[in-house]
Amino acid sequence: MKSKKILILGTRGIPAEHGGFETFAQRLALYLEQQDWMVTVYCQSEGKAICSKKWNGIELVYIPSGKKNSFGSILFDFRSTLHAATQNDGIILTLGYNTAIFSVLYRLCGRFNIINMDGLEWQRQKWNAFQRSWLYINERIGARLGNYLIADHPEIKKYLARSIRESKIFTIPYGANDTIHDDASLLVPYDLTGNSYALVIARPEPENSILEIVSAFSARPRGYKLVVLGNYRPQSNYHCQVKEVASEEVVFLGAIYDSKVVQTLRVHTRLYIHGHTVGGTNPSLIEALAANSPVLAHNNAFNRWVAGKDAHYFSDRAECMQELNELLDSAEELEQMRKGSTVRYQQAFADDKDLKAYEELFILHLQDSPKKSLSHQWESS
Repeated sequence: MKSKKILILGTRGIPAEHGGFETFAQRLALYLEQQDWMVTVYCQSEGKAICSKKWNGIELVYIPSGKKNSFGSILFDFRSTLHAATQNDGIILTLGYNTAIFSVLYRLCGRFNIINMDGLEWQRQKWNAFQRSWLYINERIGARLGNYLIADHPEIKKYLARSIRESKIFTIPYGANDTIHDDASLLVPYDLTGNSYALVIARPEPENSILEIVSAFSARPRGYKLVVLGNYRPQSNYHCQVKEVASEEVVFLGAIYDSKVVQTLRVHTRLYIHGHTVGGTNPSLIEALAANSPVLAHNNAFNRWVAGKDAHYFSDRAECMQELNELLDSAEELEQMRKGSTVRYQQAFADDKDLKAYEELFILHLQDSPKKSLSHQWESS
């Protein structure tokens, strides 16, 4: 009988089909199950009653949420929190703070809750004033109600430590699977060949610098393609702006959820361009390092710490254009950047360091040793 129990909330559920949190939850759940934990993951459902099933030894609890909109997500979080709070035992891991106000239920029921505080979600440009206020308030509530807080980046820990005692904050950046799929035949349906394109994988939102990247790439003929992944909708003004500035060398492939295809695209790209300006350790950037992709990233403290000294950086459209002008035809520099990505990945993110650190933190709690430091210190990486 397994004696260690963990309940994972805050995602839409697994198997992963949506984004970074779901992918991480799946990696963590599978890892902990192999380490003899009883693992429960809460999943969003369109059904009318709570039900559960086993998947790879993991218990999936399906919580009905009604429509797939903001209200449906809040309702799902509330029902999941209420269900988890009334379970007999187990550590609760909440991924994200968007509805941290519901964590008061854990306090009332005497449950131990660890919150991954994610990035600075309330700073994203896509939110209106009310949404930003909601997220900021929940960030503050989560920081106070969480028994432990997980920061996915040293800069996020510094930010949280301004108002919360540092001893309850643990830095654990995301990792990525060591096994990278590489099948060049998967590029054929997209009319692509290896080393003939630059690559952007990001939600098409202003804070991810998509417009600046596409505009900079399209400023002159390149002799290479720019492959852009993401769901671009005609009803979005921003999405239309991006497409309007795109040259004929820019290829929009839509949203691709086949991990084998996405990994192969990373492995064979000439240059991986990462424009994220908000947040902590972005899983997509880690996956690019794991695929040994040369990285050109937006110049901020988050990306610089993750990608390291051998990546190149830009602050605006003009700098992005200058970097593209110099890099795309510089095979020697691109090879140096590729080697740098490999070294940085192995140094800080390989070998399931993140999953091992999560389990270590859970065990520290079970042993009542909260003041002990985690064995891996990312701050010094």
